[in-house]
Amino acid sequence: MICPECGHEWNPAEVTEEDSVNVKDANGTPLAEGDKVTLIKDIKVKGTSMVLKIGTKAVIKRMKEAKDHQLDCKVDGAGDMMVTAEFVKRPE
Repeated sequence: MICPECGHEWNPAEVTEEDSVNVKDANGTPLAEGDKVTLIKDIKVKGTSMVLKIGTKAVIKRMKEAKDHQLDCKVDGAGDMMVTAEFVKRPE
């Protein structure tokens, strides 16, 4: 899997779940696994010509506390990706 913002690569089998993860979206709303989120800016997927557009929907599969790449998501039209929480919002 590859991060669309920075090109970071990882193996999903190696991602460990942490007991109490506190991740917030761009509006400061706490996120949870299974939440549906929407991208708030266009994100160029590094290494490809693909651009994830504003409004693209995703479902959070896993979360981790980190400086970046907090959300392991299934992004509509793009598949599984790690996304930084500051680029998503939970719909009202």
